[in-house]
Amino acid sequence: MRIVFMGTPDFAVPSLAALLTAGHTVTLAVTQADKPVGRHQTLTPPPVKQYALEHGIPVFQPKTLRNDESFARIAAEKPDVIVVVAYGKILPASLLELPPFGAVNVHGSLLPKYRGAAPIQWAVLNGDAVAGVTTMQMDAGIDTGDMLQSCSREVPEDMTAGELFALLSADGARLLCDTLKGLENGTLHPQKQDSAAATMAPMLDKTISPLDFQKSAKALHDQVRGLQPWPTATCRLGDTVLKIHKTRVGGHTTEDAGIIVSLSPLSVACGDGGVLEILELQYPGSRRMAAADFLRGHPLCCGDRLQ
Repeated sequence: MRIVFMGTPDFAVPSLAALLTAGHTVTLAVTQADKPVGRHQTLTPPPVKQYALEHGIPVFQPKTLRNDESFARIAAEKPDVIVVVAYGKILPASLLELPPFGAVNVHGSLLPKYRGAAPIQWAVLNGDAVAGVTTMQMDAGIDTGDMLQSCSREVPEDMTAGELFALLSADGARLLCDTLKGLENGTLHPQKQDSAAATMAPMLDKTISPLDFQKSAKALHDQVRGLQPWPTATCRLGDTVLKIHKTRVGGHTTEDAGIIVSLSPLSVACGDGGVLEILELQYPGSRRMAAADFLRGHPLCCGDRLQ
């Protein structure tokens, strides 16, 4: 197949690589603009652009897809299908209708659950035991198109969103190749989504970082791992905001929520009578470290309170 590939972050790269390995002809990679990254705000190309250039694929980075110039550039490739993986912009109807096989999207959830920008993170935040990937035929809505194929995997109770990202990225690449084969062979039967069962997965920001120790230990543990690697869970020690990177659900206590009940391991009482063990954290201006190392430089006592 002749393919125009549209994607931006790391999650999309395995799908692009899989298309090349499967023998498809990717004639153009459409991706978002280079962005400033890091403390020094170094202008950096997105991962899809880097991979495409390394493999001789022309790159197109339009500010918008909703003009004649963008449509003409993509139409000139005469694609059999447009493949979209975490591109980050909505495609106009003119592009969705351009190729014979339409536009196929790889979405990081088991649709119709978790439509939106952050499906993998919300699966972890909500403590789901199973997550997955769906390929769908795109329409004008946000993740509302007919489903083509899906695959799922179990989510261990200590897996972070970042770790699940890597696994589902590889799963999605394999599923994409199977889906394209099915479209070519005419063996796929698209299925309508049950919109009544749909849930949303909005973009994350730092407003959901603070830990509320009135919640259960499990809910807090899921919050910590769901916000890894970004934006990271936080709590306050007095006026200092600590980043909490790694936790574990511990035993039980009768102490009030937020009270430190043990220093080995560093453990905090939660609202359900459970205990959240803090394994790795970070002081402002310092590096991420194990709790034991943190306590050597920042002594705490049982009975101190985190907020």
